Amino acid sequence: MKIGIDQIGFATSNYVLKLDHLAEERGIDPNKLSKGLLMKEISIAPLTEDIVTLGATAAEQILTVEDKQVIDMVIVATESSIDQSKAASVFIHGLLGIQPFARSFEMKEACYAGTAALDYAKLHIKQYPESKVLVIASDIAKYGIEAPGEPTQGAGAIAMLISQNPRILEFNDDNVAQTRDIMDFWRPNYSTTPYVNGVYSTQQYLDCLETTWKEYQKRHGLALADFAAVCFHLPYPKLALKGLNKIMDQSLSQEEQRKLQENFDKSILYSQKVGNIYTGSLFLGLLSLLENSENLKAGDKIALFSYGSGAVAEIFSANLVEGYEKQLTTHRLEQLNQRQELTVATYEELFFAEAQLDENGSAVFSGYDDQVYALVQIDQHQRKYIKVEKPS
Repeated sequence: MKIGIDQIGFATSNYVLKLDHLAEERGIDPNKLSKGLLMKEISIAPLTEDIVTLGATAAEQILTVEDKQVIDMVIVATESSIDQSKAASVFIHGLLGIQPFARSFEMKEACYAGTAALDYAKLHIKQYPESKVLVIASDIAKYGIEAPGEPTQGAGAIAMLISQNPRILEFNDDNVAQTRDIMDFWRPNYSTTPYVNGVYSTQQYLDCLETTWKEYQKRHGLALADFAAVCFHLPYPKLALKGLNKIMDQSLSQEEQRKLQENFDKSILYSQKVGNIYTGSLFLGLLSLLENSENLKAGDKIALFSYGSGAVAEIFSANLVEGYEKQLTTHRLEQLNQRQELTVATYEELFFAEAQLDENGSAVFSGYDDQVYALVQIDQHQRKYIKVEKPS
């Protein structure tokens, strides 16, 4: 049975911070960000935008009325959960109007959980071929004002509809995963921002890539030459570039190496303008590759490297299907260029903004007219979301 991604949607906030302005304000060389990180801009989410609104917005782009009647599972992968008990997927299920007889739950393991969700979805479709699974990877990455990771923050969600006979790409049954009990990046319940051992995390990312790649090759008899492109988890694009260079096979011809580099460059275009979206970063890279590459074709095999601190890594692959390009858009970069630019001062205000709850645990919000879905109220500690009505 052919199982894979039938549709992909993406949503980010409507606010953007240019990193050259941040560099100027912080008194650092802009090249440290543009060349040292390969970053240009980051998306900033206001208080009324969270993993629920972003996830619902990304999913609405790709779902038909028929899809909502067939979907019987909604999985949200995130490390930005808004409730320790109720899953974001339950909120999203209701906002989208998906038929009621569906499972809805959250998955967590740092930035890796989106891949785990795909694994679970694939197993479900194998057992129930007529069903469809909605997988959403939604996160808001916040590191702290003037923290080392500040220029790699971001906000966004990727929604993927998983089905048999997919129209974009087919998964291969070749997943190889690795787990290491390490502390390179973590966020205890009592902290709103993570703790990061940056150098150690970089080392672990690259070493997990190298060792998992070697095991993947050993188990499946595949080489880099078998792939048209490699997509990486993108905490920031320069780290992924180091990863590509680490596994680059020098026995490949110059033309083969050039093609892999060219496709890598296409895969980071969106992340350079959005920043790190944790669980969705790998799949934002995949979407960027598919919508911007000029040399991919049906049948091409793409390798994907997923990494979540703590740590779990996984390598798997998928093949493009005939007509995949018809399911994609060609103007996403233009859409990103239409976001509202923030000053550094306004960005800092948004960063520190918190709901001011009254004695009953309630608050009302405003300023969400430009969103598709919005958090509009907290009523006695209950989050209330709406689809924003647009003027006719």
